[in-house]
Amino acid sequence: MATPATDAAEALRHAGLKVTAGRLAVLDVLATMPHADADRVFHAVAGLVPTSIQSVHNILGDLTTAGLARRIEPAGSPARYERRTGDNHHHVVCRECGAIDDVDCVTGEPPCLSPRSTAGYAIVQAEVTFWGVCPACQATATAAT
Repeated sequence: MATPATDAAEALRHAGLKVTAGRLAVLDVLATMPHADADRVFHAVAGLVPTSIQSVHNILGDLTTAGLARRIEPAGSPARYERRTGDNHHHVVCRECGAIDDVDCVTGEPPCLSPRSTAGYAIVQAEVTFWGVCPACQATATAAT
């Protein structure tokens, strides 16, 4: 029976990447901490394998290029990374605390949105960011009133 570690190792091999302890650790962290920034990934991985922040940045770049991770860049936030790739989902960001959650495609099949004009481009993906206030911040605001 496959385990998450063997699945991750196989995914790395399939993507043409060498299986290393650092790459496996980063994939594991991203599976448990979606939407983490590189600093947060580094601190989680540093407790598992010897590494540096530069090594984590390099690994995140390699995983993103290979399609094993996705980089998102909400306005006003450092780049975030997640394992959920290839399904054209979107994100909702809390304006108060910066929490991020996934939002499945808004309507229909990818690219979900049909612009009035594409200026000749062949559209392959739409990236939408919703902004709001998360349930925890709403509760805090309600408790303060």
